[in-house]
Amino acid sequence: MEELFYYTMLYDIYGSLLTDKQKIYFEEYYFNNLSLSELATRYNISRNAIHKQLKETINKLENYEEKLNIVKKNKMLEELLANISDEEIKRKLQEVISL
Repeated sequence: MEELFYYTMLYDIYGSLLTDKQKIYFEEYYFNNLSLSELATRYNISRNAIHKQLKETINKLENYEEKLNIVKKNKMLEELLANISDEEIKRKLQEVISL
């Protein structure tokens, strides 16, 4: 379950950098819970091709995070935010995180 949450976060941040096909397969598999077989039938391609596309998509998302560290930085900001008592600074940091 933790892996699904992580991939979903990566997709939320970097999804716009994926191809349309990668977005469709990712969303169908991770958000709509379709199996590889169901996707293969729906899109008239092999189960193996779907698996390769999903693997490539995950690799791309992980590579973007490795290079840009946006998820990591957001997590660090949220941890800092939790320990700040000044409400004005807290509000401004929340605005930055929400961008």
